[in-house]
Amino acid sequence: MRPQPHIVDKLADRTFIGALGFTSLGYRLRSRFWDPLQPNLHGRAIVITGATSGLGKAAAMRLATFGARLILVGRNPDKLAATLDELRRATGNENLHPALADLSSMDAVRTLAANLLATESEIHCLINNAGAMFHERQETPEGIELTLATNLLSHFLLTNLLLPRIRESAPARIINVSSGGMYTQGISLSNLQWEHGEYDGTRAYARTKRGQVILTEMWAEMLQGSLVTVNAMHPGWADTPSLEISLPRFRRWLQPLLRTPAEGADTIVWLAAAPEMAHASGGFYLDRTPHVTQVLPGTDLSRKERLQFWEQLAELSGWEGPGPTGD
Repeated sequence: MRPQPHIVDKLADRTFIGALGFTSLGYRLRSRFWDPLQPNLHGRAIVITGATSGLGKAAAMRLATFGARLILVGRNPDKLAATLDELRRATGNENLHPALADLSSMDAVRTLAANLLATESEIHCLINNAGAMFHERQETPEGIELTLATNLLSHFLLTNLLLPRIRESAPARIINVSSGGMYTQGISLSNLQWEHGEYDGTRAYARTKRGQVILTEMWAEMLQGSLVTVNAMHPGWADTPSLEISLPRFRRWLQPLLRTPAEGADTIVWLAAAPEMAHASGGFYLDRTPHVTQVLPGTDLSRKERLQFWEQLAELSGWEGPGPTGD
């Protein structure tokens, strides 16, 4: 079941009011009406990518307090070890485990997936959170544009590689951490890797976040009836280390209105843990509320274009497994 936005949220998303909802003010106004989230996640295994800082770390901290078995994926061994130690001391949860991987490398993603399948008999939730913004075009050693590889292609490949185990573990959930920037961009099938024209790091980032939303809807459709749900969210404007590095001027201008990482990560945690979200799939959420995904014309893909998009991602990542049908 794909949740539908309320008419008020639809109108807000299409006006300046929607952007105000991205601020800490929007979070505080909405959160006043929420019931406390206090699930028991003992026995539930959750994989979180990009877990050593920002939203990923904040989500891991909260999920650890609920007793989940957490597998934290990071690329820096020192930061990963420090994060695990901090979470264990803060929550008392000893069932926290590191997984070292640079997700810009498809070879590393395959190794990560193989290791997870070897060590985790069940995977109840996958949180695709890792991402970064780069202001100059770069390619990975595998010849893939770096933003695409890190923010989208790694999520595509890791999810597909883990999906058989996730299905076996159902009820299970997949959560894709997107961005409000995706509202501004569509997917360029003829220039997926920015090989033509002047590179724009902000737009490249936003395009990958649009791609996450499209994949969310495609996976949700493919997994209907499987008890595996797939949803996307965006955190609003959260004051994370990534924001400070990639958009320092934006951060300075809006710092009084920025959310804390914990506020930005709240909807990740809610999607992963809330009992009422056990059957909702294919939605795009801000502050525990479904929102529209299309505001500007030309930012969506047709059914035929979505299949072409999947095929391009499969070719770039080396994925040869099942995909959506053309029906």
